[in-house]
Amino acid sequence: MPGLIGRKIGMTSIFNDAGKNIPCTVIEVEPNVVTQLRTEEKDGYTAVQLGYGDKKESRTNKAMTGHFKKAGVTPRRKMVEFAGFANEMNLGDQVKVDDVFAEGQYVSVIGTSKGRGFQGVVRRHGFSGVGQATHGQHNRGRAPGSIGAASTPARVYKGMRMAGQMGNVRVTVENLEVLKVLSEEGLMVVKGAVPGHKGATVIIRKPQA
Repeated sequence: MPGLIGRKIGMTSIFNDAGKNIPCTVIEVEPNVVTQLRTEEKDGYTAVQLGYGDKKESRTNKAMTGHFKKAGVTPRRKMVEFAGFANEMNLGDQVKVDDVFAEGQYVSVIGTSKGRGFQGVVRRHGFSGVGQATHGQHNRGRAPGSIGAASTPARVYKGMRMAGQMGNVRVTVENLEVLKVLSEEGLMVVKGAVPGHKGATVIIRKPQA
C-alpha cells in the first residue's frame, strides 16, 4: 500500500464540468527521499522508509544524523514506512507525487486533528443540555445530567461520554478523490477536508486492494 508524506496547505474550491462548486484541500507533496530499506532477512518484513521536510543538522541528534548520512540524504523532519512499492528502491532515491498518485484515484489521508482543549459535553459529544430552565433549574443548561451510577454498579463505566480533551488525536479520512495532480508544483488536490491545521504534516496512502 504505497503512499507519500505531504503538508496541508489549506482549503479551496473548484468547479467541475457540470458547474458544481466542489470543496477541496490542497496538499503540498515535495519529493520524498528513501532513507531506509527494510528487508525480510534483516528486519522480518519488507518496507521503504521515506523522509519529508528539511531539518537543520544542528537540531538533529547524532543517532539520526548518522542514519541520514548512511542514506546519503540531508536530515528530514518526518519519516514514515510504506509497504507495497512495485518498483525497486535505493537509498537516496526521490519519489514524486506523480510517481504514486494520479487524478481520479481515491486515497486515505492521515493527520492529527486540531486540538480544542478541555471541552464540555455539549460541544464534545453534541449533548443538548438539561433543557428547561424552570422547576428549580439553576445554571444547568449545558450540564451532562445523570451518569447512571448508583449503589449498583457503584462506579462509573469506562468510556462514559463526559467532558474532557477534544481533538489532538490521529484521524484517518478515507476515500477522498484526487481531483488534480500538479507534478511540477509538487501539489495535489483532494476532494473534501483532511485533518489538521494549515501547514500540518499528513500521510497520503492508497487504499488497500
